[in-house]
Amino acid sequence: MAFYYDNLKLDKGMYREAGRSFSQVLEREDPSERYKGTSLEGLDAFQRQLKRFNIKVKGEESDVVERFFQTSDAAVLFPEYIARTVRQGMEEGDILPHITAAVTKVEGMDYRSITSAAGGEEKELKTVAEGAEIPSTTIKVQANLVRLKKRGRMLVASYEAVRFQKLDLFSVTLRQIGAHIARTHLEDAVDVLINGDGNSNPAERTAVAAGKALDYNALVDFWAKFDPYVMNTLLVSGDVMLQLLKLPEFQNPLTGLNFQGTGKLTTPLGATLLRTSVLPEKTAVGLDKRFALEMVRSGDVMVEYDKLIDRQLERAAITTISGFAKVFPEASRVLEI
Repeated sequence: MAFYYDNLKLDKGMYREAGRSFSQVLEREDPSERYKGTSLEGLDAFQRQLKRFNIKVKGEESDVVERFFQTSDAAVLFPEYIARTVRQGMEEGDILPHITAAVTKVEGMDYRSITSAAGGEEKELKTVAEGAEIPSTTIKVQANLVRLKKRGRMLVASYEAVRFQKLDLFSVTLRQIGAHIARTHLEDAVDVLINGDGNSNPAERTAVAAGKALDYNALVDFWAKFDPYVMNTLLVSGDVMLQLLKLPEFQNPLTGLNFQGTGKLTTPLGATLLRTSVLPEKTAVGLDKRFALEMVRSGDVMVEYDKLIDRQLERAAITTISGFAKVFPEASRVLEI
């Protein structure tokens, strides 16, 4: 049985369509709906092209890099393979999804977020008399733009150096690049949570009394400050994690069983506990992940496709453009130990 994907003409111009990624262009030309009920159901358009050229990118029987360059059509797939593998590295162990309330995709480098006051009279649902004006909640545009930053790594290798390398091994390097990019994004996110996004909205800081160690009472007092929000996520530095684990409340048998069985920690206050080395020592950031932070992205992972296709690797930049904005400033707070 012949399928359309076998005869699809590929060219590097498919990377240049404004507002569409290479994968989206492929899906438009070769929709996955056509393959329902067939052996190819479950594969996206890019994966079908890998099957078309019999390119195996993972496992013990993975092909070598040279496999992508056996035909001009197959070479067009190489930048997308790199972009997907880098994204995989970004997603592995990434804690950004656990601290962002929304992800906004924009075109260009300029973006203004919105905000609204929380609590107080603006949020109260008061009784409205017949014919009276209904109270309103004001949503405002932030005064300053969100600062989007371009992050990336340069991939440097000659075709001759990697042509016989297994794609499975080559993917390890690409995933590492993705992990480094994800860490940098997390550094940017934590900086905005603590210091604000340039709109005079740094996090309120609470300090444990001088000379005192972190204890359960200090945690409860910190938790209580979040009303009307809920502290459902707690980011901590490595030294603070050790202090928390030594608290008697963390020695509860159920907490220990959960940690031993799943490797996941839950604080006695019901918040998800996340350790990260991007935080300064003796610092914890509590937040209501539903309302605290917005991630702004301009496009997806970008790869310089011309160099990868025409020059067979050499030097190619792998970049992302993103920034962060506070949605409700009161939804995140800093605890200094």
